[in-house]
Amino acid sequence: MIIIQNDIGNRYSPTVVVAAITSQINKAKLPTHVEISSEEYGLNRDSVVLLEQIRTLDKRRLKEKIGHMTEGDMRKVNKALIISLDLDDVKKAIRIVNIKDWYIMVCSM
Repeated sequence: MIIIQNDIGNRYSPTVVVAAITSQINKAKLPTHVEISSEEYGLNRDSVVLLEQIRTLDKRRLKEKIGHMTEGDMRKVNKALIISLDLDDVKKAIRIVNIKDWYIMVCSM
């Protein structure tokens, strides 16, 4: 799982918003998919973040922190979220998709 919730939510909420990750990289390539490297993130295999599979979890279900995403991959995740949630008009209207406001980390569950 990747936590896609902002810092304030991470600090004060008992839950986190996450996106699923799969190691089945031969899955259909969708605009809501972001490929991530096993070497870069300490995973067993190259994987794909599935931004069409977003859910809320209780923080007690998280096991261990694996790391932080690079700024480049964070941009890809943000773009995929905009597509997944159809937020393009919102982004154009208020111009607030700011990479530094997002705290995204790779977790195992």
